[in-house]
Amino acid sequence: MVSQSFSHVRHWVFDLDNTLYHPSVRLFDQIEVKMTNYVMSTLGVDKKVADQLRGDYWREHGTTLAGLMAHHDLDPDPFLIEVHDINFDQLEPDPQLAAHIKALPGKRIIYTNGTAPYAEQVLARRGLADCFDEIYGVEHANYRPKPERQAFDTIFAKAGIETETAAMFEDDPRNLQAPHDLGMRTVHVAPEPVGGAHIHHHTNDLTAFLAQI
Repeated sequence: MVSQSFSHVRHWVFDLDNTLYHPSVRLFDQIEVKMTNYVMSTLGVDKKVADQLRGDYWREHGTTLAGLMAHHDLDPDPFLIEVHDINFDQLEPDPQLAAHIKALPGKRIIYTNGTAPYAEQVLARRGLADCFDEIYGVEHANYRPKPERQAFDTIFAKAGIETETAAMFEDDPRNLQAPHDLGMRTVHVAPEPVGGAHIHHHTNDLTAFLAQI
């Protein structure tokens, strides 16, 4: 049973985008447009090249930002401020999800490759602002992104996460490898399952899944 699988968990780590809201909202589409425009402006390339770099850096480095920092010595803060300046009107409150998150025993945190201020806006629109003890963004990991093990180690040390009694909820399966290796229970939150020994559970409905815990 799901409840037995999580009976030892007292530290709950949640990703943000496409995890605490359904990917059909397509909020990240706006961020991708902003990133492409920023790459075009900063590097002086056309849209085709900028789109290619954005995708390549995400695949190779975990985030577009990490690739831009590695290859172009980009200042991360102006980039992060610009790409997260989006419209949140598509997001709606989810009181059921909020109730189930609040019912989880122990410490609950957000860990996103976005920024903490951006996460705060998403949580406010979803009615989840008071569900979490702490919020950690990529800035708290010295701009190193998930899935890098060092990024997880940095955040978990700051948050005081005891990984042997922790669970990670995440839409990107790459970002569950390090938590698995650290002894955490892993949950892939996405419309379709992805195979892998590092994924213990999959759900396409986070609210329904948490209701089982």
